[in-house]
Amino acid sequence: MKAEERRAKILRLLQEHEEPLSGSALAGLLGVSRQIVVQDMALLRAGTDFEIVSTYQGYVLLKKETPCRRVFKVRHGTERTQDELQQIVDLGGRVEDVFVCHSVYGEVRGQLGLSSRRDVAAFLKRLAESSSAPLMLITDEYHYHTVTAGDEATLDAIEEALQAQGYLAPLLEHEPDGVNRR
Repeated sequence: MKAEERRAKILRLLQEHEEPLSGSALAGLLGVSRQIVVQDMALLRAGTDFEIVSTYQGYVLLKKETPCRRVFKVRHGTERTQDELQQIVDLGGRVEDVFVCHSVYGEVRGQLGLSSRRDVAAFLKRLAESSSAPLMLITDEYHYHTVTAGDEATLDAIEEALQAQGYLAPLLEHEPDGVNRR
């Protein structure tokens, strides 16, 4: 059995078993040494999106949940950026990106990955120290954020908070595909 096939089989075995599988048990099932299993685990952890955890009982494949996602169209001045972003992260959201839909340039997007006040502060510091301007300035302060959270209730709470602060902008018929709140 080739190394790639063996690693694929390790993943299948971990997916099929709820209980941990020891390195020795995997080695026996695969007909290799325990050391080969340890090396395969290191390669699987580094080279895949699977999260493999080593416990005292053996290896376990954690099931990654797909986060809920919503796009919010917002509008505010630059002086309110910190408050807007903190509202989202304080309620348990992660601000994945910011993007604008420009009439000449089309969609312009920047990845953010903000999930805490510390992330927000670091982003705003980088922005202030650079010669760049926020994307919203090229679209009369209208912009969008893709926000992820563990559940829809969190996204609902974020939407309510953004609405209460007057940040949400009305969606128009010509909005680009995929832009909606739900």
